Amino acid sequence: MVIQIFSWNICGWKSILSKGFTKFLENYRPDIICLQEIRTRDINIPFDPIYLKYNIYINPSRRKGFHGTAILTKIKPIRVIKKIGFTRFDLEGRFLRLDFKNFILINIYMPHGGRFKENMDYKLKAYDVLLNYLAEIRNLNIVLVGDFNIAHKPIDLARPRENMNNTMFTLEERSRIDKLVEIGFIDTFREFNNMGGYYTWWPRSYRAREKNIGWRIDYIFISSRLRKYLVDAFILSISGSDHCPIGIKLRFD
Repeated sequence: MVIQIFSWNICGWKSILSKGFTKFLENYRPDIICLQEIRTRDINIPFDPIYLKYNIYINPSRRKGFHGTAILTKIKPIRVIKKIGFTRFDLEGRFLRLDFKNFILINIYMPHGGRFKENMDYKLKAYDVLLNYLAEIRNLNIVLVGDFNIAHKPIDLARPRENMNNTMFTLEERSRIDKLVEIGFIDTFREFNNMGGYYTWWPRSYRAREKNIGWRIDYIFISSRLRKYLVDAFILSISGSDHCPIGIKLRFD
């Protein structure tokens, strides 16, 4: 059995619906798709047969029009968890965990940190809470997906030198991804592709996407126990948001 899992920061549920999300589902038919930044408290489902195939779970932000996560899944989970234990993070709907028979899926939308680093303390605290949480369950089959808002290495952005001290590429932020790897989590895309030029987010200005001046800040990590089941990892060249979808395939006997 092959399970295909996607992740996508959609920059708003209403927005992505108007930009072909239903057609995207029909074309790619993921078994599970994790969404970040849904920006709604209630997902209104279009009248289309494709949605009947999915169970839909949502963790909205208390603040209307901001943040939030959701998961559409053809496989019904055993358990749903919507809190990690960090109040501000939880109130913003940034964490959604579904437990399945073969693995635990965690969908996250990490804080940005602020252009002028005004929210950097919050971001780093959120990472520390997440890392402690993951360290306790790292020996389980974990799939960790989402918008991490950090480019891990110079290969993960088009202009590393110019951004060395900027939010999303400071050494302090990148060290959190280092720690994630140190506790046994695997960057699935880099298992198949070690080349530059592959990004998941582009600034909206300067025709950045057209010029491919981007950043790889969206990831799917797996715990080491799942490595033998990983058969593919990819980035999809799909528009509709300033991010693009990413995905993996896991094969279970």
